Amino acid sequence: MSSNLHELPLFPLNSVIFPGGALPLRLFEPRYLDMVKDCMRNEHGFGIALIKNGQETDQAADVYKTGTECRIGDWETLPDGLLGITAYGETKIYIENTHIQTNQLLIGHIQRLEADPDPDLPEEFGAMRILLQKIITKVGKPYTTLPAAYDHAGWVGARLTELLPLQSATKQRLLEIDDHIVRLYHLKEAMQESKFL
Repeated sequence: MSSNLHELPLFPLNSVIFPGGALPLRLFEPRYLDMVKDCMRNEHGFGIALIKNGQETDQAADVYKTGTECRIGDWETLPDGLLGITAYGETKIYIENTHIQTNQLLIGHIQRLEADPDPDLPEEFGAMRILLQKIITKVGKPYTTLPAAYDHAGWVGARLTELLPLQSATKQRLLEIDDHIVRLYHLKEAMQESKFL
């Protein structure tokens, strides 16, 4: 695994994003403002990883090993003066190890993981597709601007996981599942437990 490692700046968050997803972010810490400038100047992405221990403002937050490499899409200065960006998930990553730069930015030594083919959504998950359509219509941008794939198991499972108010650890466990159909079964179970289905 180590022969394919790349360095990637990491943004530890209390959120999970999948490849194909979108996540609006408000930035104010100098280390992340610098990271965004560097990403845009050098046309590279950054990784989003769920915090395992610590807070988003901690300089040494411990993150889960599986995250998502993202690119910066839209950006704007928000009414409160903060920088707003939209991160678009591109590739699932495995974080082999991390170190902290002098500017307190967390850097991951990561491997990009190949995505499994996204199969058609089985009929038994039709209620999940209908629920997702309703949620995205209500949520609006940036989800309404994503290329929709309501007939694909991976897309439906990923978007529901991102948007539903499930526990962060549950979302992380779903992100770590590679098989899209298996993920749907686990997601359906979590949704039933939380009375979303």
